[in-house]
Amino acid sequence: MHSPHDPYVRVSGAREHNLQDVHVDIPRDTLTVFTGVSGSGKSSLAFGTIYAEAQRRYFESVAPYARRLIHQVGAPAVGEITGLPPAVSLEQRRSAPGARSSVGTVTTLSNSLRMLFSRAGEYPAGAERLDSDAFSPNTAAGACPECHGLGRIHRTDEELLVPDPSLSIRDGAIAAWPGAWQGKNLRDVLDTLGYDVDRPWRELAAKDREWILFTDEQPVVTVHPVRDAGRIQRPYQGTYMSARRYVLHTFADTRSRTLRAKAERFLTSVPCPVCGGSRLRPEAMAVTFAGRTIAELAALPLAALAEVLSGAGAGGEETARVLTGDLLARIGTVTELGLGYLSLDRTAPTLSSGELQRLRLATQLRSGLFGVVYVLDEPSAGLHPADTESLLGVLGRLKEAGNSVFVVEHQMDVVRRADWLVDVGPLAGEHGGRVLHSGPPEGLAEVPESATRRFLFPEDGRGPGRVREPRTPTGWIRLSGVERHNVRGVDAAFPLGVFTAVTGVSGSGKSTLVGQVLAGVLADRRAGEEAGAAEQYCASVTGLEAVDRLVQVDQKPIGRTPRSNLATYTGLFDTVRKLFAQTETARERGYTAGRFSFNVSGGRCETCQGEGFVSVELLFLPSTYAPCPDCHGARYNPETLEVTLRGLTVAQVLDLTVESAASFFAGTPAAERALTTLLDVGLGYLRLGQPATELSGGEAQRIKLASELQRTRRGHTLYLLDEPTTGLHPADVEVLMRQLHGLVDARNTVVVVEHDMAVVAGADQVIDLGPGGGDRGGRIVATGTPEEVARSAESRTAPYLAKALGG
Repeated sequence: MHSPHDPYVRVSGAREHNLQDVHVDIPRDTLTVFTGVSGSGKSSLAFGTIYAEAQRRYFESVAPYARRLIHQVGAPAVGEITGLPPAVSLEQRRSAPGARSSVGTVTTLSNSLRMLFSRAGEYPAGAERLDSDAFSPNTAAGACPECHGLGRIHRTDEELLVPDPSLSIRDGAIAAWPGAWQGKNLRDVLDTLGYDVDRPWRELAAKDREWILFTDEQPVVTVHPVRDAGRIQRPYQGTYMSARRYVLHTFADTRSRTLRAKAERFLTSVPCPVCGGSRLRPEAMAVTFAGRTIAELAALPLAALAEVLSGAGAGGEETARVLTGDLLARIGTVTELGLGYLSLDRTAPTLSSGELQRLRLATQLRSGLFGVVYVLDEPSAGLHPADTESLLGVLGRLKEAGNSVFVVEHQMDVVRRADWLVDVGPLAGEHGGRVLHSGPPEGLAEVPESATRRFLFPEDGRGPGRVREPRTPTGWIRLSGVERHNVRGVDAAFPLGVFTAVTGVSGSGKSTLVGQVLAGVLADRRAGEEAGAAEQYCASVTGLEAVDRLVQVDQKPIGRTPRSNLATYTGLFDTVRKLFAQTETARERGYTAGRFSFNVSGGRCETCQGEGFVSVELLFLPSTYAPCPDCHGARYNPETLEVTLRGLTVAQVLDLTVESAASFFAGTPAAERALTTLLDVGLGYLRLGQPATELSGGEAQRIKLASELQRTRRGHTLYLLDEPTTGLHPADVEVLMRQLHGLVDARNTVVVVEHDMAVVAGADQVIDLGPGGGDRGGRIVATGTPEEVARSAESRTAPYLAKALGG
């Protein structure tokens, strides 16, 4: 029996996911780091077991009625946990926040700024004082009535709706109209109303064209359809809807992603003419502080906003001094985490998962909580090494305030600063799930089977250095006069036929230059647009003719629902279904490949519609998910599961790991190719049927890369990757880099935006942006081989790169 004042969190019998009956004791009030290769089980221990149990205990103390309003995870598979305080989780959420969510709302800094304007703002003479809600575009009191607080409105015009005016309405001049019967109905209604649907559009009277496209009237007429041979068509009442009304209605109300995308092609988004994009009512925009409106202050980078508030609050009234003081203290925490380049009005969907997590971390630091366990998921993700020092300072302050900080992390600089280290492994999936070491970090040196050990304790204390000579470029893509976001007037040259790393502190302009401008220009040219939308950001572009294909691999999810999974995304499931359809039992029963899909009726379990689980509605508790009572999670009906391939049902095949499947499908070329590439990028531990919603951004990116690697490559391909090492243990990074360098050896070009100095040190060329973030960045401060950039006096990357090169 442990003492009630036991200073340890003691976990016994943890079996969540791949954990193998784990027993581990972790001291409280420490910075504890969980390490291990991807899929080893460290997140299952930190989040799936320790945090999940803390949350379960908390919810047991909450009234059942209130509990139903809160999303909660299930009880973890664990024998017992003692000494566990309340826990706060700061995960890198995979679901994107809404368009109205912003830096200001995530950090709650917007609330404080609105309070400042309400209480200490300068109002026009005779104007009534406004509540703080009146300064929010997300409330009825503050939102601009024209754009409903979005700042932009959607418009259309004749050129968009009728791209080819030589066509008649019958021949499809109004491209925005729906197809099939609905489009024919609108044409027949127009014909009945007396408009000539057989004349070329350009020959119709201007007032008729205006009415057809833009009227808000919806006349109802009796339509007498022209008879088709052998078909009797009765008269019916038809309602007319103008092309603009149809497009706007479809864009706003349809649930079909395809229809919405089609409608969007006929719309342009422009700043709201009433609020000018500020999103607020005129009454709120008339109030100023330090001579600026709330929209102007919200648009400033946080570092610049702090300067304005410091000057304005110093000699003002007591209310202004108190409110600006609070704002400055909270902004200080955000800028300390390297996010001073963000503005309050920056929308949350445009932030990386690492930026979002650090914003929430800054908010927690100001909360004043103590005696809790903070569980963080790779807080250094997306951080330049120069910013990692600040992060460690913030984590140290959380600990000093009387909290325990448990961190899942791959960055060795963070691991070295830990008080306690829990290393899980030795490998991934079924070959992991054991605690190899739990104790001070230096103790890991005595654990030879740990994959983390050699990276934490390099032989001579220095980086690995360069392993080969830099390749020579075969050509260059040159972008001159780039103007986009904070990248101003930059001339950039990207070498072809080599591996290029683009570096720089957070917010320096890397993703803008590579992900938006370079990728956009290439995509436009590949689509046959000689001067596409992206080229407006450049004065001139040369060298594109040497590239035959562009492959952009990002960290966006491979699907939004559990129906999308590893096997469906890579095309492997098509091969699996064909193999099942070719079995003797399937041929006897007349089963086609479609029978083995869980997305269509026929072979799937209809009780759960092929989901494998059902939602259970509870009266006073939140809806919960339970395995389907009929198929027990298998997703298929009993008849389909009677068909086996080498002793396994299709449900059992989906439950195989990539590694196990590679052995199972040995000798089947189509399956072998997909599985080999997944193994090559270090994803052997994932299950074939693993839902897309359970995959991290780094895993999604590597699945996309594996899908690309299995294709037959023709011509020179340019691969663009955004931080491909995010979420990867250094041992997994080595595996991934072998693949990427293999692409270059096959005479392609690879460009990565990257913070991992081991990757940068192995590049042929480096482009370093900075020197700072936001307005202090946006310039190329150094370019050349890693050795040349490491000698740059101006580059903030140089000292870290020099160390990685063995300097």
